[in-house]
Amino acid sequence: MRRLLPGTGDVDDAGLVEAYRLPAGRSLRVNFVVSLDGAVTVGGRSEALGSPADRRVFELLRALSDGVLVGHGTAAAEGYRPIIADSRVGRLRSSLGRPATAPVVVVSRRASLDPGSRLVGGAVSPTLLVTCAAADADRRSALADAGVQVLVCGDDDVDLPLALDRLAERGLEQVLCEGGPQLLRAALRAGVVDELALTVSPTLVGAAGTRLLGEELADRIPLELRQVLQEDGFLLTRYGVRAAR
Repeated sequence: MRRLLPGTGDVDDAGLVEAYRLPAGRSLRVNFVVSLDGAVTVGGRSEALGSPADRRVFELLRALSDGVLVGHGTAAAEGYRPIIADSRVGRLRSSLGRPATAPVVVVSRRASLDPGSRLVGGAVSPTLLVTCAAADADRRSALADAGVQVLVCGDDDVDLPLALDRLAERGLEQVLCEGGPQLLRAALRAGVVDELALTVSPTLVGAAGTRLLGEELADRIPLELRQVLQEDGFLLTRYGVRAAR
């Protein structure tokens, strides 16, 4: 992998860790891979857009985070599983001196998480569900009985700023959001995104793919380019968002 900005030069494994490590304190970093024409999925999944370099960064960002935030639709479509110690991410976390496991935090306005799913039954660090008071009470209760930590944040919709406060109270300060587009839009509108880690795939998808945002935002959000790495034509970028608030 090669650094293009800031400065230039080759990046080894240790250098890659430092390239993505954040200073101590609370943050919400969003990670996506996107085609040149703005698609984040092909056939409903992001895997076809990725590369070995993108996969390395995906795993590293998970290893550096305190928890992974994801919308229920993305978790279901991508077949999410818990982060366990005996996995590439778990071993990487251990090598960095971090706890081997970390929770997955599912956002669902309707509390749609299946109590029998792998995210629930196979989790060492209990899965969390962020939902709202309007979600079905019996469904919330069934998830809690299955071991899910249910956080009710908001009345008719999920209150993301409150949810991040509640996660920080549990020690989940540096949170990695992996989408999907609906959750990204909500987080941008709520003003809670600090950084966008965006891998640009040298691929054109056309109209079939799901777009990064999919609809116009109320206000333009300018970004600050912080870093560009390159491997095999893929650009791995970091953009600051906090200055846009």
